[in-house]
Amino acid sequence: MASIYDIVVKDMEGKDVSLSEYKGKVLLIVNTATGCGFTPQYSGLEAMYRKYKEQGFEILDFPCNQFFGQAPGSDEEIHSFCQLKYDVSFKQFHKIDVNGKNEDPLYTYLKSQKKGRIKWNFAKFLIDREGNVVSRYGSMSKPEAIEPDVEKLL
Repeated sequence: MASIYDIVVKDMEGKDVSLSEYKGKVLLIVNTATGCGFTPQYSGLEAMYRKYKEQGFEILDFPCNQFFGQAPGSDEEIHSFCQLKYDVSFKQFHKIDVNGKNEDPLYTYLKSQKKGRIKWNFAKFLIDREGNVVSRYGSMSKPEAIEPDVEKLL
């Protein structure tokens, strides 16, 4: 793939969404889970989203059940949990695999830009307004810690 904007993903209703819809925005793409020790990061992600969304910042949430089954349930159940517990308002997508033979093409692309397997839930990729993958953060990187990098791109 030539660009992240060539990728099509599925939303929570199973409808195709072209990432070209996000051209010109700063993106943070995260693989999440509702039953993980890092799940409270949803609070920091939502706070950052609300703070910067008017400046062209978007968070794209891709639930993933590959790490010890920590994202059980349907897309609808995951979405309901996130709204009720963390008041999440950023875009959540269809549950995907981020590694292996059923890996979503989005993650194949992201990992081609910033090397290495996804080791756990809440790995984060920061994409600039031109669609370049500029940074990759592991699960331990809290949203508050990467906020300065987001600000630089806005």
